[in-house]
Amino acid sequence: MTDVLTKPVADRVALLELRRPPHNFIDERGLTELADALLAYDDDDDVSCLVLAAQGKHFCAGVDLRGIGAAGIRRFYRQALRVFSGRKPVVAAVHGAAVGGGLGLAMAADFRVAAPDARLTANFARLGFHHGFGLSVTLPRSVGQQRALELLYTGRSVSGTEAAELGLCDRVADDPRDAAIAFASEIAASAPLSLPAIRATMRRSMVADVSAALDIEANAQAALLGTADFAEGIAASVEKRPPRFTSS
Repeated sequence: MTDVLTKPVADRVALLELRRPPHNFIDERGLTELADALLAYDDDDDVSCLVLAAQGKHFCAGVDLRGIGAAGIRRFYRQALRVFSGRKPVVAAVHGAAVGGGLGLAMAADFRVAAPDARLTANFARLGFHHGFGLSVTLPRSVGQQRALELLYTGRSVSGTEAAELGLCDRVADDPRDAAIAFASEIAASAPLSLPAIRATMRRSMVADVSAALDIEANAQAALLGTADFAEGIAASVEKRPPRFTSS
């Protein structure tokens, strides 16, 4: 069974669905498969817009960091850059949790449709870690620098409803998948040659900035990966208790 299902869901709209329920934790293999599936539509003349969704309880509850080292982080982010670099517009349908790297994945899309009770969280600092997946770029572009700093420093969760108020998502719907498909259908009704051209123009600087940010984020994460605080942050998260950080 593959981690990503692809299928047509409407006229000129295709679905990319994460299939590692219930939490859809993503690792290098899964992200590579997603990037391959997404980029395979670059030259598909029958598809103009993509919907990124997930099976299970959560959209993506984060990155599976088990056994990962500095080299693994850099390989992972090479695949992340590929996700940003496709030609076709992407609408993400966010239900349940989009946490850490899962939020980063959602932010790689052009638009996000979230359930009212969805939980979007950049919780890296709560884990003794540094944020990644290009959030240094995508988060302030969506919510502004000050709000991005607040979300990164505190690691607090926001609901889908608050996310729409902040600019973190674009629409709220009880069924975000159906709403995302409808939104993608609106986009796909435009001229098929215009859409990738417009996307390339409008995202050019962002993708360049994300490429540079991924290198910086990877270095910062690698530096914190072996710290006692990161080990404590992970343990506290698993044990559902407040962390006891020691600056070590």
